Amino acid sequence: MLILGIETSCDETGIALYDGARGLLAHALYTQVALHAEYGGVVPELASRDHIRRVLPLTREVLARAGAALPDINAVAYTAGPGLAGALLVGAGVAQGLAWSLSIPAIGIHHLEGHLLAPLMEKPAPEFPFIALLVSGGHTQLMRVNGVGQYELLGETLDDAAGEAFDKTAQLLGLGYPGGPQIARLAETGRAGQLKLPRPMLHSHDLDFSFSGLKTAVMLQVKDRALDTQAKADIAAEFQTAVVDVLIAKSLAAIEQSGLARLVVAGGVGANRELRVNLSAAGKRSGFEVFYPAPEFCTDNGAMIAFAAAMRLQNSAGAVSPRGSGNFSVRPRWDLASLEAVNP
Repeated sequence: MLILGIETSCDETGIALYDGARGLLAHALYTQVALHAEYGGVVPELASRDHIRRVLPLTREVLARAGAALPDINAVAYTAGPGLAGALLVGAGVAQGLAWSLSIPAIGIHHLEGHLLAPLMEKPAPEFPFIALLVSGGHTQLMRVNGVGQYELLGETLDDAAGEAFDKTAQLLGLGYPGGPQIARLAETGRAGQLKLPRPMLHSHDLDFSFSGLKTAVMLQVKDRALDTQAKADIAAEFQTAVVDVLIAKSLAAIEQSGLARLVVAGGVGANRELRVNLSAAGKRSGFEVFYPAPEFCTDNGAMIAFAAAMRLQNSAGAVSPRGSGNFSVRPRWDLASLEAVNP
């Protein structure tokens, strides 16, 4: 089955073509980073308008790369939520229109499920069940994943997510948007031991997270004093290490409590090199395997949406309309743990 995937949940337009037998045939991504950089964050209205400009040209580009045409497509998958309402509606509208015109199914996919299943595109792929550390945008969660659509929430952030803390810390240090890559790049020249930042909830005896206090601690470091480049690098390095320490400690606790031996890391922060190196080392010491998506599939992309749809069709998880419909909705807020009981 040939599935066209459309991702427009926030500030990146992702299109992909996935074949159930041959795998990923082609994908393309347009990022709006430059568009939003001057505002220090995503402007929803600008994001929606840019998706409108990009989605069809990118679709034509992906089809050309794959040597396919619209009549070859068997289903269209799109991000139905969570995300920015206007941005979601762009992808949903295009997907439903294409599906209606081609008399094929339109499949609404949960954005976080796309991230969660993305590591399964790699070889070797993790087998179910596994623990998932999901660090994407405004979400930092630990999940037990028993199968497609079978997600049990073990812990989540009580305030700022890791990705939000990266963005806010980058802003405090006068860096660009998005914050994650900027902090990681600056941290490479940081000196260890120059300052000490807190590791929030490290000893809370649960699997929840909190990164708001860490961001506040950075603010106190930079308040009312000028920082040279080296001082900023030292703060960036210590901040990054603090976040990584917490993510690893909570992941180890989840593995120990569950008795499982597989951990999947998904979402944009999953591309962080320090997290990957240290978490993989912890896995070797403790005897569990760690799986990651390819770095290009850590951030938002159409490939994960098409793949998630393929997995749902393969596992018959959720009802699928036989044809695109004029009646559809998006879900800007959508609990991943409730997905099993929701028709996509």
